[in-house]
Amino acid sequence: MVLVAHYQEMHQKMLREIEEEIDATAISTGIRHLSPKVLKALSQVPRHLFVLPGDEHSAYLNTPLPIGEGQTISQPFIVALMTELLDVQPKDKILEVGTGSGYQAAILAHLAKEIYTVEVVSSLARSAQIKFDDLQYNNIYVLKGDGAQGWVEHAPYNKIIVTAAAESIPFKLLEQLKNDGTMVIPLGKERDKQFLTVVHKDAKDNIKYKSVLAVMFVPFT
Repeated sequence: MVLVAHYQEMHQKMLREIEEEIDATAISTGIRHLSPKVLKALSQVPRHLFVLPGDEHSAYLNTPLPIGEGQTISQPFIVALMTELLDVQPKDKILEVGTGSGYQAAILAHLAKEIYTVEVVSSLARSAQIKFDDLQYNNIYVLKGDGAQGWVEHAPYNKIIVTAAAESIPFKLLEQLKNDGTMVIPLGKERDKQFLTVVHKDAKDNIKYKSVLAVMFVPFT
């Protein structure tokens, strides 16, 4: 997707800042550079189309922004890191819990076969669907519903990504994760320590956790 010239320079600056922060946090995350495929996906999605009207001038700052209903569009660095940790493959079917503005799902749509995204807030689910339709993301499917229940009709999923902080992993999500699958989720209480966590389910249903980085997300609802 080609960006209009007005945003190109800001977008490139954002990508440079993301890579600098990826390098700066490598001691915690184990990731020193974004993979070319993730960097390409980030370069293809126009973030200014996923923020509130009037906030377009701030869209390419490396910072979260409010999107209404008490929710935010995540900091671009965090979107990039979570995407990298997910290790998306071209044939993957991914469940996203917390559609928000749709920005994270749009990134994933450039990397995976199918994205199933669940949003509890009706207005956000509707506006994200409109954006996906307008931008012709034909591999993203939106459900208005309780993210803790996942989207069982399309399970199991190769990867699951959760974009709000939960105190513990919802059991239904673990059930819907394929064997040898990966989940990336922020864990922790609101206003307490939260850690971006990578969860792996092996071939025998054993679950392993790895805390990666201290973060601050809106609470899981």
